[in-house]
Amino acid sequence: MASSGAAATAQTPVASTQATNQPSYADIADLGDSASLVVRVKVKKHAEVEAARAPGLRPGFARLFIEADTVSLLAGNVPVGGSLKYLVDVPRDSKGRVPKLRKQEFLVFAKPVPNRPGELQLVDPQAQIAWSPEAEQRVRPILAGLYAPDALPAVTGIRDALSVAGNLAGESETQIFLRTRDQSPLALTIIRRPGMAPVWGYSQSEIVDQAALAPRRDTVAWYRLACSLPATLPPGANLASDARSQQQAVADYAFVLEQLGRCERNRS
Repeated sequence: MASSGAAATAQTPVASTQATNQPSYADIADLGDSASLVVRVKVKKHAEVEAARAPGLRPGFARLFIEADTVSLLAGNVPVGGSLKYLVDVPRDSKGRVPKLRKQEFLVFAKPVPNRPGELQLVDPQAQIAWSPEAEQRVRPILAGLYAPDALPAVTGIRDALSVAGNLAGESETQIFLRTRDQSPLALTIIRRPGMAPVWGYSQSEIVDQAALAPRRDTVAWYRLACSLPATLPPGANLASDARSQQQAVADYAFVLEQLGRCERNRS
């Protein structure tokens, strides 16, 4: 993580340039996960792009060409200059007017445009958040978690699931091996013991880890699982040889999803 530049005086931001709902943890993690740069900027000026030159623009939105000063770099290892340019889609107000963004500050989630110094491409058309001290305090820990050396890799699916019954009635252990974007190991373990509540956890290993812990909500580990796992075990992934063990694997996977809870996203 990198940070530079002096903090600007706190200000009350204009209406967010996205839906009126505040971005959720998953919304911010989605943006941070896709961006190679997260920059705090202060808008110098902006101009509306003609609709004919704004492909994909949603009804009720305007596309703006922004020129901004760099205030600080929150994340990224790509150098940025003191002045930046980018395009962003913003919602019009109830009268169809474009909000006035001059002198307002934002956090932008972007990638540099190759061979065009000072130009950024946002990771999606609305990938900026109105800056405030509170907004930055929310974003920084999420970025730190995403950039951490031991961060959970992005989950792309389920490879195998296997449930094995224990020696006692009601005793079982289920392992669910996940597919990851970088092909590193990641597994879920669900353990049931007679007279005890089931416990589960994740481990970044192919080895069964009975001490694995479940992630806390609104952490990167929670985000990777809650926001990426499919709703059901895919066909062919359940390796148990008997119907009872197959049903146990299905039930244990459903238990994990229930424990994780819903991945809430407020951004459209």
